[in-house]
Amino acid sequence: MEPTIREYRPADREAVVALSLRAWEPIFASMRAILGDEIDALLHTEDWKPYQQRGVEVTLSSEQFHTWVADDGGTVVAYMAVKLDSQPGLGELWMIAVDPQAQGRGLGTRMTTMATDFMRRAGMKTAMISTGGDSGHAAARRAYEKADYTALPIVHYYKAL
Repeated sequence: MEPTIREYRPADREAVVALSLRAWEPIFASMRAILGDEIDALLHTEDWKPYQQRGVEVTLSSEQFHTWVADDGGTVVAYMAVKLDSQPGLGELWMIAVDPQAQGRGLGTRMTTMATDFMRRAGMKTAMISTGGDSGHAAARRAYEKADYTALPIVHYYKAL
């Protein structure tokens, strides 16, 4: 049985934060390997977890985001947050995380497709998702490509000052 995707509830907060940190651990490890310890610490602090936890909590508490979770028999296994900007008609899949134990079953693609449909119904003309080009983001890129998104290669350069 597939997980049910439903609207986020405040009671989901702890589970969403915990699964996000598990899901993003390989991503932050990949970024640290590429950027090096100094730049990574300048961007995310020495321990990325409190940094990312704050980002998730701000997103969950903000009214500017439409947020859903995937519920698998009472256990939250994924979540996503969508932001709509009526000018210029751009919808953005702001955050998405799938618990590592639930990955590889198409849930990320399913949630991405649902977010895209939501943006379309809300009148958005374009949908956007940002992700990294590193190995830690490979699964995310696969999900977005399965959902028919087009990648625009962008390179960010960093330098510690």
